[in-house]
Amino acid sequence: MEQKRILVIDDDEDVLETIELVLEIGNYEVSTLLSAEQIFERIEEFGPELIILDVVLGKMDGRVICEQLKMDEDTKDIPILMMSGLRDYQYVMNEEHAPNDFLPKPFDINVLLKKIKTLLKQVNEEPEEKFRLN
Repeated sequence: MEQKRILVIDDDEDVLETIELVLEIGNYEVSTLLSAEQIFERIEEFGPELIILDVVLGKMDGRVICEQLKMDEDTKDIPILMMSGLRDYQYVMNEEHAPNDFLPKPFDINVLLKKIKTLLKQVNEEPEEKFRLN
């Protein structure tokens, strides 16, 4: 079975390394970025099937990055799992170009893996949905 590719962007190196280790153990191919400055180049090179994106990325705002990704024709269909230590995440999910799901920090590894599996499964099912006649 082919490994699914996941791009993880977080400015906390410890969080990034932890997620990378867990995903590699879970048989995912992982690429990481400490900042979102090179995100579009990395997406083009790596071709992720899922993006895990932190809200707070130093000087950059993950919500703005998410909106850019959702508005771009080449990246709009890549599911985004957004993470944050901010308690009130409803504002993130209620935005026009919201991520596909949200994970509050600190997070349980099992919850992370479950959300990833769910998002990747939805991606694999969507083409059939598009061609289904009503």
